Amino acid sequence: MRLVLPATSANLGSGFDAAGLALALTLTIDAEVNAAPNAPPLTIEATGRNADRCSRTSNNMIFETYRELLEHSGHAVAPLRLRIHNEIPLGMGCGSSAAALLGGVMLANHFGALGWPTDACVNEASRREGHPDNVAACALGAFTVSAEEGGRVTAATCGADLPWRLLLALPSASLSTERARALLPATYSRDDAVANLQRTALLVAAFAQGRGDLLRVAMQDRLHQPYRMEACPLLPRLLPLADDPNAPGVLGVALSGAGPAMLLIVSADADLGQISARIRAAAADPQLEIIETSIGVGAKTSVVSSI
Repeated sequence: MRLVLPATSANLGSGFDAAGLALALTLTIDAEVNAAPNAPPLTIEATGRNADRCSRTSNNMIFETYRELLEHSGHAVAPLRLRIHNEIPLGMGCGSSAAALLGGVMLANHFGALGWPTDACVNEASRREGHPDNVAACALGAFTVSAEEGGRVTAATCGADLPWRLLLALPSASLSTERARALLPATYSRDDAVANLQRTALLVAAFAQGRGDLLRVAMQDRLHQPYRMEACPLLPRLLPLADDPNAPGVLGVALSGAGPAMLLIVSADADLGQISARIRAAAADPQLEIIETSIGVGAKTSVVSSI
């Protein structure tokens, strides 16, 4: 089986735990049952970004999800041989865990012949992730909004053909989602909640109608970004680029997921070189990495004869 799973950037500012955007950066998994005598439970060949981490067989999120789901379903856990090519930054808020979880669920569904439709796979991966925004965008692609109720995810997607380009600014240090979550308050004021509801509504309209002019306001946030400033040093440095006349073409700026990476949405005719130079000047981080990408499609599966 071959899986191609996109990176995702969740929240997009105001859409905290509700909105996600698939990116044209992927995790590709070629998998087959290892039928060799006395085969180990898992064998991995990895290439691409963070290949050393992706090749680890101990506590591997893809395999552990596969194994746990099959054991819970009463199915035998066949040993797997995986060939992985990764383009997704790890520990940066770009949906690497959502791609791994969804990949593990889809492998269990295929090799265990569970017969689950896509929405059941999304439900299970979202349950494991703890929220549906990244998983739904990974499965469906483009701009996705999602909600969970009673273990079931309802999601809708749009904006697949928008010409906007995306820039990911990656600092040198990663940030765990657990630490980023711990920074958030337990309650919010009515004013902050209403402000985010207004901007999330604009965010959906921006992607549904291709209204880049709405993004500057739509990607403003009061629920999570203000509390993550200290742990995400790029956040206060790059947010002003959405209002910077010296960075024309920047439509909106937000923390990517829980951070510490930043996502910039730019117009199709923007000068990416000029904007990248402004990012580097504002970031003051000599190890900063900037990735140019675009809006991605949802997860793809295919059956191959051999890897």
